[in-house]
Amino acid sequence: MSVLVDTHALLWIVDGDQRVPAWLVQEASAPDIRISHVSLWEIAIKRSLGRLDVDDDLPVRLDALGVNWLQIRAEHAWGVGDLPHHHRDPFDRLLISQALSEGLVIATADPVFAEYGVPVRWS
Repeated sequence: MSVLVDTHALLWIVDGDQRVPAWLVQEASAPDIRISHVSLWEIAIKRSLGRLDVDDDLPVRLDALGVNWLQIRAEHAWGVGDLPHHHRDPFDRLLISQALSEGLVIATADPVFAEYGVPVRWS
C-alpha cells in the first residue's frame, strides 16, 4: 500500500532526524511513498511566519530526492468538510482527506490521525 508522509515526518527525513523509523528512511524515495503539496504549502506558510527555519532550496532538494508528489484535487479539499473535528490543524485535515480519498496509509507520529479511521504507520 502507498504511504503519504505527514509534514513533520518529511521535515525530519530532510534533517536526518533519528525519530524517523528506519523503514521510512530506507523507502523515502520509493514510488509508493507520496509527499503532498499540502506539506510544501504548510512549510512555506510556517517559514514565512518565522515558525520554521527551512532552507530556500527545499523544493529543489525534494525534487532531487525523487519525491513522488501528490497534488491537491477538488475532492481532497471538499472532503475536509466531511471530517469530524478531532484535529484543528487545517493542513493535517487536508492530508487526512487525501489519504482517505486515495486509499493511502499516513506515516505520522501524531496519534490523532488514527481517530479519523485512516490507516497510520510509524514504528
